[in-house]
Parts: sequence; structure tokens; C-alpha cells
Amino acid sequence: MKNSVHWAQLQEHSFVWGMRFLLGVYLVCGRTVLQVFLYPVVIYYWLTNPAARQASQDYLNRVAAFAPSQQVRGSLLWSYRHFISFANAIIDKLAAWSGTLSRADVQYYGRDELVAILRRGQGVVLLGSHLGNLEVCRVIADFDKTIHINVLVHTKHAEKFNQLLNKTSDNSRLNLIQVTDISAATAMLLSEKIDAGELVIIAADRTPVSSQQRVSSVDFLGASALLPQGPFILAALLKCPVYTVFCLKQHNKHVIYFDHFSDMLNLPRKTREQAMQYIIQHYAERLQTYCLKEPLQWFNFFDFWRVADDDK
Repeated sequence: MKNSVHWAQLQEHSFVWGMRFLLGVYLVCGRTVLQVFLYPVVIYYWLTNPAARQASQDYLNRVAAFAPSQQVRGSLLWSYRHFISFANAIIDKLAAWSGTLSRADVQYYGRDELVAILRRGQGVVLLGSHLGNLEVCRVIADFDKTIHINVLVHTKHAEKFNQLLNKTSDNSRLNLIQVTDISAATAMLLSEKIDAGELVIIAADRTPVSSQQRVSSVDFLGASALLPQGPFILAALLKCPVYTVFCLKQHNKHVIYFDHFSDMLNLPRKTREQAMQYIIQHYAERLQTYCLKEPLQWFNFFDFWRVADDDK
């Protein structure tokens, strides 16, 4: 079996200069022109990146086997459609970053309950993922000026992204925080954000950048996959309500789902491992439910399951 490649070793083709160029095209020429420009780039990437193409087909085959009613196939045509969905998601990211999304573009489920908690001065952790388009959540801050959002990201360009966003629109209430591993310093910083009644968004579906430690094996789409323990440990340390958040493109609208996950995550010392396994499996089942709503919006173009297989 060939060695698996960690997701962080795969170049994501989203450097700041590239995003600045695409954002400029979007702002000057609009979505239609950008689509004409972007589609050939994504198609070229699909043709010349066999590892990402194979990962796409592997994922689609798993969906097809696990949920035949979805009528998904693992063919090259379906993989191509998968990548085109990713191209459209990039354009939607640019729309979100530039502040051009309107209220009419976004639909919410569970928002009122979440906002009520924040208005009481209570911070909340949102567990996100690479399903759908998490960047669209920045419109929460646009629609309610009292809400401040902090997003943990693994890109080393977080500070430059912040500067780019602030130049294009009023993103003063959106803060990207670069992390490689979740450390004590990270926990202290985020504790201050929670104490201030802010939102903290953490992607909970990718293993740690620096090592394969502190992961849990879960059942996801009928097979074992590894999910990180870090986001859940951090959420437990912050001692605050935890929700999941998924933003899917449905019927030409961005639909954001906020679902209660826990009033406060608890990891008792004596039963820590059992509690951790239960919590992360619960998250995996939530992720799976939403993944099956829009299978082509799963944007993890690496072998999500092989790492778990290799560790057996």
C-alpha cells in the first residue's frame, strides 16, 4: 500500500496573491466573467492532479455504496462535477469576502437561538468543516453588528488574509487566527474571546498538521476515518455552549444550519477516552448527515480514509 499523504502537504492553490487576483476579477468583472476564467483552471487541475481526482472518485464511490438513494456515482464524470462544484464554491468565497452577499442570498436555520445566547454575553464555539462553504458565515457579522467572529485556520497567510479582507469590505468583526497546533496560548486567547461573548469557529474534520497524534477513529460513510481530538478538547476547556455549523448551497441560496451540539462538553478524567470517542463519533454522524444532503460539496480532495487504514 502506498504511503498516505497528509492533507497539509497538498498545495491548496489559494495563496494570498492568487486570492487577491481572483477577488479583483470578481469585483471588476462580476461572477459570470470569473466563472469563464476559473472553470478552465479547475478543469486543468482536475486533469493534472491524479491524486485529488482519485480521492474524489473514492469519496463518491463511498457515498454511492453507503447511500444508494443519492444516485451518486464514482465515475470520472461525477468527479468532474465534484470539481466544478468546488470552482463555484471558490466564487462564493469571494462573494462572501467582498461583502457582496445580500440578505436575500442567505437562509438560516437555528440562527435566532444562537444569537440569543450571544446577546446574553455568552460566547459560543461553532464546530465547522470542509463541507460546503464556511466562509459564507462571515455574513453573520454583517447582518448583526454586535457579533464578532474568530476563525481558526491552518494557513500561514492568516494575517495577510485579514489585511486583504479589511481592504475590500468592513471585516473588522471577522478575525482569522492562524494555528498549527492548539496550544495553551491558543486556549488562553480563545478563552478571552469566549468571555467577551464572541463566536469561535473551528474546523473539526482534519487531523493535526504537525502529527497524527491525538486523533480518534470514527465510522464515517461506512468506513473508519480519523478525526482530530484537538477541537473537542479545546471546546471542553472553553466551558461554553457548542454548536455545529454547515453552510450548503441549495437552490441557489446559501443555507446555514446551526445545530446545538452540547451545552458544555465534559471530558471526565476517569472516562476521558470513552467520552472523547462518543463525542467525536457524534460529530462524525452529524457531519455525515449533512454530507449526504449535498454530496458534491464535500471539499476534502485527499484520501480521507487511507490514513485510518494505514494505522491498523
